[in-house]
Amino acid sequence: MFARFDAFVLFAEMRTGSNHLEASLSALADVTGHGEVFNPVFIGKPTGEELFGIDLAAREADPLPLLDRLVAQEGLPGFRYFHDHDPRVLAPVLDNPRIAKVILTRNPLDSYVSLAIARETGQWRLTNPKMAKAALVRFDGAEFDALVARQAAFRDRVAVALQRSGQVPFWIGYDQIGDLEVLNGLAAFLGSTDRLTEVPGKLKRQNPAPVEEKVENPEEMRAHLARLDPFLMARPAAPDPAPRADLTGLVAAAESPLIHVGLPGGPHAAVAAWLGAVDGAPAAGDFDERGLRRWLRGAKGFTSFCVLRHPLDRAWAAWRAVLDGRGREANTVRRVMVNQHGVLLPEDGPEAEGFAGFLRFLGAVRGGQSALPVAPGWEGQAELLAGMAQTLIPQRVIREADAQAELDRLAAAVGRRPQPFGIAEAGPKLAEVYRPEHDDLAVAAYRRDYRQFGFRRWKNS
Repeated sequence: MFARFDAFVLFAEMRTGSNHLEASLSALADVTGHGEVFNPVFIGKPTGEELFGIDLAAREADPLPLLDRLVAQEGLPGFRYFHDHDPRVLAPVLDNPRIAKVILTRNPLDSYVSLAIARETGQWRLTNPKMAKAALVRFDGAEFDALVARQAAFRDRVAVALQRSGQVPFWIGYDQIGDLEVLNGLAAFLGSTDRLTEVPGKLKRQNPAPVEEKVENPEEMRAHLARLDPFLMARPAAPDPAPRADLTGLVAAAESPLIHVGLPGGPHAAVAAWLGAVDGAPAAGDFDERGLRRWLRGAKGFTSFCVLRHPLDRAWAAWRAVLDGRGREANTVRRVMVNQHGVLLPEDGPEAEGFAGFLRFLGAVRGGQSALPVAPGWEGQAELLAGMAQTLIPQRVIREADAQAELDRLAAAVGRRPQPFGIAEAGPKLAEVYRPEHDDLAVAAYRRDYRQFGFRRWKNS
């Protein structure tokens, strides 16, 4: 019987060495790791569909009985939890001091490049060095920043919750998972009576070369990294932890004092094109915190604005993005939609029916009835706008249907000629599959957006 803990959770991310660390812990006689128990697609391991008598469908309906059964196992059971695992489990885990918290970290650049290589080669685990696969990948600054921001926000939430509840986690770095003394220190922290005599060696490190030798564009990568603020020196002092600023949606005119506060899923490209046309020069984006403050100081009397998209149009864009998406994350979303929410893909039935199923799925995810976390493009615009207020409050909030007239006024106010505003719609159009039930489902999923921003039903817009 463990005196301190009933179970453990290993907070980690993909490509941080969590498989290796869990294997080392499971080599202890009284410790058992059960893998990614709350991964949205599987239970425990990639082929796992059931654990302790609970299958995927039952876990999707309510994940907490599975957590209870895991905690009740003999010895010290545990599992790995990443930022994109079932969000309904996080609070109960964090609130339970009888669940030991282990936090595994790794240099985010190494993790990002390792993840990109794994996606390219299809090799996610390596046990025989002779079978190692190598590939050069392209560093994408925006993708890297978004990944780091998501992971940092999750790690901050975990750390603050543990501080406020007086719980002490065991922090371990990627470079320490092969250190026998550190591993045995972790065993002592967990309360295990066993100790390792050697580091289990089945899993091997993949891609050990320097990171600059693994990317196609090392110079571009170095330039992007040089402008980041890893120590948050630009963050002002505050009595409470400040949320990390989301600057990815900001885009400003080259000369005119106009800046758009864009939201995920909104008409970002169309607004950027309009801003470029207003000044006859490409709009400026890719802001960091220093760059934003510099722009705000220089743009005297500036106007910040946000163009909102109709919830049904926005859901349609999200649906098409899910269908067209590539990579592991996109495949995960499609598998969960189809297998656990019964959404029909276009190849399996009428797209109008599939889109209706997707709208029901969005309502379930936003209502906390799914193992998937809410993606930024699925969140309500009211919630997103409230979050953006920490970064920059838009002085004008404009519905996309009214954008041309409103943007004409903004251009005139800064002494510029009006420019056309439009969206090039790719792929099948919503009008081709629209049904009245789509309006009903969109209202159910995004009721707050309709109420706060005055959106009408799509067929009347």
